This record gives sequence, structure tokens and C-alpha cells, in this order.
Amino acid sequence: MPDLSPAIVTITGVEKTYASGFQALKRIDLEIRRGEIFALLGPNGAGKTTLISIICGIVNASAGTVVADGHDIVREMRAARSKIGLVPQELSTDAFETVWATVTFSRGLYGKPASPAHVEQVLRALSLWDKKDAKIMTLSGGMKRRVLIAKALSHEPTILFLDEPTAGVDVELRHDMWKMVRELRDRGVTIILTTHYIEEAQEMADRIGVINKGELVIVEDKDVLMRKLGKRQLTLQLQRPLERIPDALAGPSLALSGDGTVLTYTFDIQSEHTGIAALLRQLGELGIDFKDLHSSESSLEDIFVSLVKGQR
Repeated sequence: MPDLSPAIVTITGVEKTYASGFQALKRIDLEIRRGEIFALLGPNGAGKTTLISIICGIVNASAGTVVADGHDIVREMRAARSKIGLVPQELSTDAFETVWATVTFSRGLYGKPASPAHVEQVLRALSLWDKKDAKIMTLSGGMKRRVLIAKALSHEPTILFLDEPTAGVDVELRHDMWKMVRELRDRGVTIILTTHYIEEAQEMADRIGVINKGELVIVEDKDVLMRKLGKRQLTLQLQRPLERIPDALAGPSLALSGDGTVLTYTFDIQSEHTGIAALLRQLGELGIDFKDLHSSESSLEDIFVSLVKGQR
């Protein structure tokens, strides 16, 4: 379980309104715990990248404060930035440089003394050691993304931001990246990631924040969110098709498939009484037989869609 010690990032009353009048962020209050993986989910244009850019000191907030590992990002900008690593979405790397040179140079940018041992450790951890003398232009897209992560880790940050870390990479590499991110967390790095892949958040995150139209809709431990907002469905394959749901069973929880062969019952997994026993008894009394039944829980994707829809 993540450490519930004081927050490593504290965001208080952060807003961003651009010169055009567009309000990208509307009062964001958020604490990110030391040593957790926090996933920020939201549709395109929701404000994910704007929020990350403010925390990383790339964009100025219109209002509010951000403290990163004890340092105010405006008043103590250099100290705060030294605690933060950012892996951007774009694969913009110095094509003619070698992997070793670009990661070493990145470390120097933060005023850190040369440390070949640390650079070697980072490259080995990211399976880049055998590519240390390769020019970046010769690497695959997946390897270039690893180089971006190595650059972000070169100055030993305590907080690592990953903006869409697996966008455009294949499934195998995505799973490798997940493993690598967990290992970084286990070494004490706090990870904040934005993602379009709900599967990614469900697989990796300790906590999840959903942002939409510049507002945080919900912030919750992943397991609590799944329990709180998840629905379970009981699907019954009928022996004989029904033309319609009998009046005795009619209600919002029960749906009949178009061909009349499948009844789907939706219930709240938090509820003390699911209503399943009563449903099965009524089906028996009405002479409606089924040949198969199975249950399934809603995914994080279902929850995300319902949260965003509910805000429209």
C-alpha cells in the first residue's frame, strides 16, 4: 500500500485562465501522497496537460499555489524543479546525440555533479545499457521513450510526471513500461501519470483523479472508486425468447436483448440486498427458464464514462 505520510505535492486553489478568456482550470485542490502512483484521467482538452505544466513550472497559474516536496514552485522554482522529472508526450530528442551523452547532459542541466554511476544505474534499470553508445536517431520509438524517461530521472527527482507514457507504443512495450513504473515507485519515486488508456490506470494506479472541463470530478483510491461506483450485472441466457419483459418484472434494473434471448439485471454491489434471489424466484413463478447465467462487474472505463457524462 502507498505511504500515507504527508503529501509530496500540494495543489491549492489552482486556476488557469488564458488571455483569450478561456478558463482551462477551475479551482483545483489536490494532494498527491509520497510514494504513490496517481493517475489523472480525462478526455482531450479536459485540463490534464495544463495542470501538469503548472506543477512543473512550465505554465504560470492564474491563481493558487503548488508545493512540490516542500518547495513552492514559484518562490523556490529551482529547488522545486530539481525534485521533478517530466516525461513529455512528444518524442523530441537530440537525434545525433548518443544515449549516454544526452542523459549525462540532462543531469548537468540541473546543476548536478557528474555521476557516471547514477547514469549507468538509470540506463540499466530502463534496459538501455546496451544502447548507451547508439545515436538516438537509430532507436525504435519504444526505446526513444525509454530515453525520455532516463533523461527525466537523470537528476534523481522524487516526483516523476508521465504525460501519456504509452501513447503509440505496442501492447508488449506497454506492459514493460508498467513493470518499470512499478519498480520506480518501489524505489521511492512518486509517479503521476496522465493517460487515455483506462486499462493503464486500472492496472497501475493507487489513486485516480478524473478531470473534465477544467474541474476535478472525483479523486479516490482506485479500489474504493471501483466499489463505490461499480455496478455488477447478472446476465441470463433464456431457454426460449421473450417478446417483452413481463409487467411483474418491469423496472429500470432489468433489460431484454433485441432478440429476446438475454435478460440483464443490474445491481449495486454495495447494497445489502441485491434482489437476485427475488428475481430468480419470480422467473420460476412465471415459467421463464434460463440455460446459463453469469455476473460481471463494470470496468473503470464504464465508471469514467458515467462520471464525464454526468458532468455535461
